[in-house]
Amino acid sequence: MNAPKPRLLVTMGDPVGIGPEIIAKAFAAGELADALVVGDVGALRRGARAAGLSLPVAWLEVAGDWACCPPGCLPVWQPPGLPPGVDQLPWGRVDARAGAAAAACITGAVGLLQAGEAGGLVTAPLHKEALGAAGVAFPGHTEMLQSLCAVGGVLPPVRMMLANGELRVVLVTIHMALRQAIEALDTPGILETLRITQAAGRRFGMAAPRIAVAGLNPHAGEGGLFGDEEVRLIAPAIEAARAEGIDARGPYAPDTVFMRARHAPGHPGEFDFVVAMTHDHGLIPVKYLGVEEGVNVTLGLPLVRTSPDHGTAFDVAGQGVASAASLVAAARMARRLLGMR
Repeated sequence: MNAPKPRLLVTMGDPVGIGPEIIAKAFAAGELADALVVGDVGALRRGARAAGLSLPVAWLEVAGDWACCPPGCLPVWQPPGLPPGVDQLPWGRVDARAGAAAAACITGAVGLLQAGEAGGLVTAPLHKEALGAAGVAFPGHTEMLQSLCAVGGVLPPVRMMLANGELRVVLVTIHMALRQAIEALDTPGILETLRITQAAGRRFGMAAPRIAVAGLNPHAGEGGLFGDEEVRLIAPAIEAARAEGIDARGPYAPDTVFMRARHAPGHPGEFDFVVAMTHDHGLIPVKYLGVEEGVNVTLGLPLVRTSPDHGTAFDVAGQGVASAASLVAAARMARRLLGMR
């Protein structure tokens, strides 16, 4: 008989951020019993101590030994390429070695997933400046995962979705300067986002997801008075999507569409998803509702990947006060998506 495999892989993120301690907290709370951590053993042990936990941490030389890990012991597989001594680095400071360690964990985890050694991926937060200091040519998880999942040099079209119990927001552009993001908008890219969002809705069990499209300009441009992107780029993409049977509507004024889409007690939302043109346009409303339950989902990858809706929190790293709630929500979301495959 084949040994059981972990359902989830959890990467430790930046080892001097809150990743190691929130992983230890989530595991101690029984929320990661089906998971294998990809990270530095010393960093995870230090994280457990910072969280005030007497948590045994097992160093697995082979990821396939996960099933042999004693109950109550956090299983950790160290991927190739980990710099030595990252558990000795000061908490909460940008360091190239920490960035290199975070990148090595992502690469190692994707390799395991592509080999069929686990089901899905949950990534603890990394620090973009540390990645850059390590010479990693990607600004974040999304772009790195896209590159690692390329086939024949062709990158899969991916989009970032942030979700909680009240809103699901998908972004057309993500990590780039705002001026560049506006310049990057085009009708094919917006249409592709709508197609990816439609597919995501079906993954969530929706036969015909209702997709609201937020405009870029104040009042969605007011017919071109405040900018013509709505008329020139966004509306044609919506029209093309509707011709394909996608229930896309808009463009709507971005200052009100999120309120209309929000699902709250006594207020059923009008839409299942909102597509936003730029990073902060879309993420501010979701994060305002609370980062504790927010989950980042990368849509379009050939694998399930989720992450918490927060960063490395260098200001509190190592103090044991960081909440594991968003990491727990990310793990639950990953399981839900895996169950719908």
